[in-house]
Amino acid sequence: MPTVPTLPGITSKMVETARIKTHVLFSGPDDGTAVLFVHGNASSSTYWEEIMLKLPAGFRGIAPDLRGYGDTEDKLIDATRGMGDWVDDLLALLDALKIDKAHVIGHSMGGTIVLGLVAGAAERVLSATLVNPGSPYGFGGSKDVNGTPNYDDFAGSGGGVVNPDFPKLIAAGDRSSDNPQASPRVVMNSFYWKPPFKPAREEDLLSSLLTEKIGEQKYPGDFVASANWPNVAPGKFGPINALSPKYVGDSVERFVNASPKPPILWIRGDSDMIVSDNSFFDFGTLGKLGYVPGWPGEEVYPPQPMVSQTRNVLEQYKAKGGSYEEVVMADTAHSPYIEKPDEFMAEFVKVLK
Repeated sequence: MPTVPTLPGITSKMVETARIKTHVLFSGPDDGTAVLFVHGNASSSTYWEEIMLKLPAGFRGIAPDLRGYGDTEDKLIDATRGMGDWVDDLLALLDALKIDKAHVIGHSMGGTIVLGLVAGAAERVLSATLVNPGSPYGFGGSKDVNGTPNYDDFAGSGGGVVNPDFPKLIAAGDRSSDNPQASPRVVMNSFYWKPPFKPAREEDLLSSLLTEKIGEQKYPGDFVASANWPNVAPGKFGPINALSPKYVGDSVERFVNASPKPPILWIRGDSDMIVSDNSFFDFGTLGKLGYVPGWPGEEVYPPQPMVSQTRNVLEQYKAKGGSYEEVVMADTAHSPYIEKPDEFMAEFVKVLK
C-alpha cells in the first residue's frame, strides 16, 4: 500500500530497476503511449494524479517517486552529479518497463531534471514539458541571464540555504499551521498555489510533501561554511545540493546541443514566488528586501533571474534548431496544473498530439 491513498483509476506498484526500487503510479492502458511525470521538491508522484487521469485515450501515465521522496527505496543522492542520479534512475525505470521513448513532463525541480534528461538522452524523449521549472543554471548563487556564479564557491546555493525548521517539521510529520515561516502546510498553501486557492486534496498533498526523506545527507543536504555572503556553500549530498549551479551548470551546453531536439512546452504561473526573477526562496531577493542582514548589494549578489535564465537557454536551444513555446497561466502560482487543471490540459494535450 502506498503511504498516500490514490485516486480511483490510479494504480500503485513497486518496480525493481537496475538502480533502485521505484514506487510508481500508473494510469491508462499498459500499451498506451508513455507519458513520464517528474515531480518537484517537497512533493511526490501524488501531485500528478489528477492530470494523469485527464490524459487522452491511448496514453499511459507513469509517475515515479524520485530518489529521496515518497515510497521509493531510500538511497542517497550524489549531488556532485547534478541531476545525474535522477536522470539515470528514470532511464533505468523506462528500461525496466521496456519503454523506448516517452513524452516527459516535469514540475519545478522535476523541470530541471527533464532538462537533464534531454541533455543526456534526447533520443528517448518525444516531447518535454517544463512546468514552473527551476533555472537550467540551478537554484541560487548565480546572476545574469548566462548564469554567472556570484562567487567561485557558489555560496548561497545548496543545503545550507533551507530554513532548518522546515525539514525538522517534515521529519516530525507536522500537519499544523503553528510556524508561520516553516510549517509544511503553511509553505504549501502560501507558495505552491496562489492564495486563497486550496486544492480539494489538500490533506493528501500535504501527506505527499511529508514523505520527503530528511537527514544531513538527505534533505536538505550538507553544506560548508563560506567567507562569502550568505556564508554557506554547497555540500555533496541531497536534492538541494544537486540543484546547485556548482553541479548542474555544465548540463546547459549539453541541453542546447542535444540531438535530436524534442519540442518543448514551457508552462508557468504568472504569480509564482518560488521560481521567478525575484524569488522569495533566493538569497539575492531576501537580502535586497532586508530580510537577511549583510547583503553585499546588487552588483555582487542580485536576485537570480530564474525565468529570464530559462528563456535565454530555450532561445539558444531554438537557435540550434529546436522549438519551444512559452505559456503563462494567469492567476496561478507555482503549480498551475493543480490550480487550473482543465486550462493546463488544454495546453499539454497540444504537445502530446
